[in-house]
Amino acid sequence: MTDRPRIAFQGELGAYSHQACHDARPEYEPLPCHAFEDVIEAVQTGKAELAMLPVENSTYGRVADIHRLLPESGLHIVDEAFVRVHISLMAMPGVRMEDIKVVRAHLVLLPQCRGFLDQFGIRGEAAADSAGAAADIARDELRNVGALASDLAAATYGLNILARHIEDRSHNTTRFLIMASEPNYARRGDHGMMTTFVFKVRNIPAALYKAMGGFATNGVNMTKLESYMVDGSFSATQFYADIEGHPDDRSVQLALEELDYFTDRVDVLGVYPADPRRD
Repeated sequence: MTDRPRIAFQGELGAYSHQACHDARPEYEPLPCHAFEDVIEAVQTGKAELAMLPVENSTYGRVADIHRLLPESGLHIVDEAFVRVHISLMAMPGVRMEDIKVVRAHLVLLPQCRGFLDQFGIRGEAAADSAGAAADIARDELRNVGALASDLAAATYGLNILARHIEDRSHNTTRFLIMASEPNYARRGDHGMMTTFVFKVRNIPAALYKAMGGFATNGVNMTKLESYMVDGSFSATQFYADIEGHPDDRSVQLALEELDYFTDRVDVLGVYPADPRRD
């Protein structure tokens, strides 16, 4: 046990969510959790001070279930973090590249390294978790199996990196949200501010179009707008949005006032500094 505050994340030590924790909050002790619900519960119950949750990936889009979980969590977004998904091939110390016949990784990582795997005639095998695959190799001392995972996973489990950053695409990035039990609206970021909220439009014609008009007329940039189901309904009436700015900004105030007129409910999930890597 340590006296350091904790930051909870989903996955095994060495996962990309752990990498996000390591990069954004190095002073915090990482707390691995089985599921996103467990991450949220860790903060709700005081086991952790912060939660690190992925929301979207530049290659695969939004992370399933997150938009549903965030409004119900009672937590507040206090920061965002971006992590480049670098993939490395790792194996037990002493194992050579020519010894590797199979690599294990999460299903979404394998296609991202298809060019490299084909070049060396290595077969990919899906695993539940990439960092977990690295942990299994270390635990079982497997000699002809490698893992595709983060550099942090190799360091965590004492594996040797045979090839570093072998992903086919150079832009793959995951955006994370850092969440806490209390909001912090007092800060102003050097690179601007972001406000995230969810809303339900009123059941009137063109309600969404009219609700969005206030952001355009007041010069507020909306960087994300997504609809999703609520309670199993096929009527896409709930929306998740990110905008640039702070609710105290006059332009944002006016836009939110107009939004409120055309909606049944607006819930602000967080006001936080924009990450410089957003640009």
